[in-house]
Amino acid sequence: MKKTALIMAGGKGERFWPKSRQTLPKQFLSLTNDGKTMIQLTVERILPIVNLDDIYIATNASYKHLVLEQLPGLPEENILCEPVGRNTAPCIGLGAIHIQHKYEDAVMMVLPSDHLIKYNDIFTETLCNACDIAESGKNLVTIGITPNYPETGYGYIKADKDRPLKKSFSVERFVEKPDYDLAKTYVESGDYYWNSGMFIWKLSSVLSNMQAFMTDTFNGLLKIQAAIGTPDENNVLENVFPNFVSDSIDYGIMEKASDIYLIPGNFGWDDVGSWLAVERVRGTDSLGNTLSGNVVTVDTSNCTIEGHDRLIGTVGLKDLIIVDTEDALLVADKNAAGDIKKLLASLREKEKESYL
Repeated sequence: MKKTALIMAGGKGERFWPKSRQTLPKQFLSLTNDGKTMIQLTVERILPIVNLDDIYIATNASYKHLVLEQLPGLPEENILCEPVGRNTAPCIGLGAIHIQHKYEDAVMMVLPSDHLIKYNDIFTETLCNACDIAESGKNLVTIGITPNYPETGYGYIKADKDRPLKKSFSVERFVEKPDYDLAKTYVESGDYYWNSGMFIWKLSSVLSNMQAFMTDTFNGLLKIQAAIGTPDENNVLENVFPNFVSDSIDYGIMEKASDIYLIPGNFGWDDVGSWLAVERVRGTDSLGNTLSGNVVTVDTSNCTIEGHDRLIGTVGLKDLIIVDTEDALLVADKNAAGDIKKLLASLREKEKESYL
């Protein structure tokens, strides 16, 4: 069966401010030493199993030019621009009806654009296994990351290891982000996995579940699908899509459907959720620092410092994130890295939108 992919690339990446901006969000930035952007790496790692012509990017109109610049060769019609953000379920539905317009049925992989993978060969092998399971029935397949510490910033998925299928397990339930003690219990049990936000299924499988559990959204998607390739396509999209209820695919379908399976992922996954991820991606020096740009430090340890041509000098610092850009400087305690969104909210309140 034909393999296709939908890459979701509409996020703002606010916790990577001030490098990630509304005009250039995280997925279009390079955070690795090879200079490739995150969306470029996402596409590159699936090319062994998916043709470029069968890769679709879901984003918004203001990022279309970035997709075209960074992914030359991708058909322009494969860039799906959402009029407004409506969470992952409508986004995935939009991708599914466009792919179905091209193929009557196909395997569809759904992947975020802003994750990093260390072991690409293991990742593609895992995806191929997921495709086999998806093809074998009406199965909805997700990849769960094997946890190695009690992370409180991720949702978890509990696998029923008494009900295996090929190299996967039946999913018992999805759970919200836990507190530390509960996360510790999850990890120690061996039955829980981090929710990666990656899904694999046949078009017919996901759309039939959308029809059953998200009927209004499904009916709206049919209207959009009927207009694909016609002069009214954009007008119909603009009129119908904003009326969709904003639902995640987890809540809209995965928590309600049957035949859900999880493949454990052990391929060096990182969701690069905040500046704390940079030290995991790039590594640290003997003092625990991750430095980039024109940086000189004295008695500085466990800091992430991101600069460019302008000299950044530090003395006696510890456990800080410092990011210098042309018009903004961020100085944050590492323990507060997840609160950078609060700073952006404050900028909006103070009518400093030009810095967002």
